[in-house]
Amino acid sequence: MTLPTNPSGAASEVNVNLTVNGQSVSVPAGTTIHRACERAGIDTPTLCWAENLTPVNVCRVCVVEVEGNRTLVPSCARAVEEGMVVNTDSERVRHSRRMVLEFLASGVDLDQAEGLRRWLDEYEADPGRYDQDGLPARTVYEEPKVQDNLYIRDYSRCVLCYKCVEACGDDAQHTYAIAVSGRGFDARISTEFDVTLPDSACVYCGNCIGVCPTGAIQFKTEFDLRQASDWRPDEQTVTQTVCSYCGVGCNLELHVQDERIVKVTSPADHSVTHGHLCIKGRFGWQYVQPVDAPTRQRRP
Repeated sequence: MTLPTNPSGAASEVNVNLTVNGQSVSVPAGTTIHRACERAGIDTPTLCWAENLTPVNVCRVCVVEVEGNRTLVPSCARAVEEGMVVNTDSERVRHSRRMVLEFLASGVDLDQAEGLRRWLDEYEADPGRYDQDGLPARTVYEEPKVQDNLYIRDYSRCVLCYKCVEACGDDAQHTYAIAVSGRGFDARISTEFDVTLPDSACVYCGNCIGVCPTGAIQFKTEFDLRQASDWRPDEQTVTQTVCSYCGVGCNLELHVQDERIVKVTSPADHSVTHGHLCIKGRFGWQYVQPVDAPTRQRRP
């Protein structure tokens, strides 16, 4: 199957008509089923998909039923066709999504994957049913890798969605510092020969952090606050500004807690960054407040 060259369908002037959950939808040719569902106001769960990355259809959380197809198809990568009839909420679809979510939740720690936990509730997933003789299912666990003051890697939270690999490779940075290593329960995201980050090809752009959906890769500042039970995203403000380091015009989103910057992101739909930044944009706010400065005490 050839992947659509234009997942958003914005450049096509030819429309395709299809039916989604009984609703007639007309979208530009080349649009994916996932985008067509969005056009119809239908929320479809995704994990390995992101609007600023090429679809790799590895997680199978977004599968839908297409009339005439023997198997369920990944909506993030399948292009619409004229007259296509799609069902996103059949029992077959719900059963498949439920099992994928249960497998993931029984194998890794998803307590920081807020978006994914919402879908666990939606599909009434019960990872505990894979326990045997009172023992929990085998889970992946290893101590977080803390090798610098910029970001950490906690593979006990990794669901192997490939998003960090894609962002490090062709879709953004073209550094290729990380890839999937090993197989089965030993599969993990790794640097070449499993060397430390400072010894690898990593340029510390942090684009892997920007796309990680589970907290497996996160800012060291966020990690430290979570360790201290002081990470309070609901109390944080987000201010959009322009990076001050060069004239490209990258937009930054400054996440501020207790009047201190705790992390920096970028809008995925921004015409310059598409959500991606360089090391200066992602981590270069130390001149505003040094990383090792005393943390402001939480107000009573």
